[in-house]
Amino acid sequence: MFETLILILDSTVRLSTPLLLACLAGLYSERSGVVDIGLEGKMLGAAFGAGAVAYVTGNAWLGLLAGIAVAIALALVHGFASITNRGNQIVSGVAINFLAAGLTALLGQTWFRQGGRTPPLPEGGRFGNVELPFAEQVRDIPVVGGIYSELLSGHNILVYVAFLAVPVTWWILFRTRFGLRLRAVGENPAAVDTAGISVVWLRYRAVIACGILTGIAGSYLSIAQSSGFIKDMTAGKGFIALAALIFAKWRPANAMFACLLFGFLDAVAIRLQGQEIPGIGEVPVQFFQALPYILTVILLAGFIGKAIPPKASGIPYLKERT
Repeated sequence: MFETLILILDSTVRLSTPLLLACLAGLYSERSGVVDIGLEGKMLGAAFGAGAVAYVTGNAWLGLLAGIAVAIALALVHGFASITNRGNQIVSGVAINFLAAGLTALLGQTWFRQGGRTPPLPEGGRFGNVELPFAEQVRDIPVVGGIYSELLSGHNILVYVAFLAVPVTWWILFRTRFGLRLRAVGENPAAVDTAGISVVWLRYRAVIACGILTGIAGSYLSIAQSSGFIKDMTAGKGFIALAALIFAKWRPANAMFACLLFGFLDAVAIRLQGQEIPGIGEVPVQFFQALPYILTVILLAGFIGKAIPPKASGIPYLKERT
């Protein structure tokens, strides 16, 4: 029983990693007042860029850089539309999702002729697992050995980056001048502008930070969790990350726990797929896939209370003329 629990928790950590990275990405963007529905599209574009470059070069690090570059490019498109031109942020994000879905399928088919996917990655084109010190030596120790060797050790480097990003994000947002200004521009951009700080530049930096994190999230899917890009491989993870962001009330630590919850439900769904539960029978896997969304609605409506976004979220800043 304990070994089964460890395996489920191990899967939870792996499955929650892209959600956590995307959730933190949305946190930067929305804290600055820029709503980002396009997390899904940036993740998908990054997954394709990382998979394609890692296949051609045989280097996972170059693939990661390519994935981040693609996501930043898409983030800048969103920024140009919604910050510079003050366009509708929801429409811009949805457009990026459609653009990424269409371009990745088209380019994948054109370049590789494998139905929109990349060929399997060569050796070195994928991030391997990192074994922590003494993981093998303590493996047979009851309880502690299983937790350390299976749950904490044996993940690829991007998993550790994702969970390290939580305290780093908290420190940036709540302990640095940049974080103070970022939160202020999401609440009252006019006051920030009056203080002589560029609202546009602050929001662009937040959007770029969003692009970096979604780039890592998308790259994780294609060159760490999998061995190549598959058409539409994000499978709605960007939207689940948005749900987790609302569930977490735009706070880094809460975002981590929300993503772990969603990852746990996904891991349980995989574990219980095709198995019969005593007294219930076989539960359709679709039920477990829908459970995170159902749980979010129930918790937000009945237990956590109203999730209030930053006051300037989704509102283009129009500088008043003097």
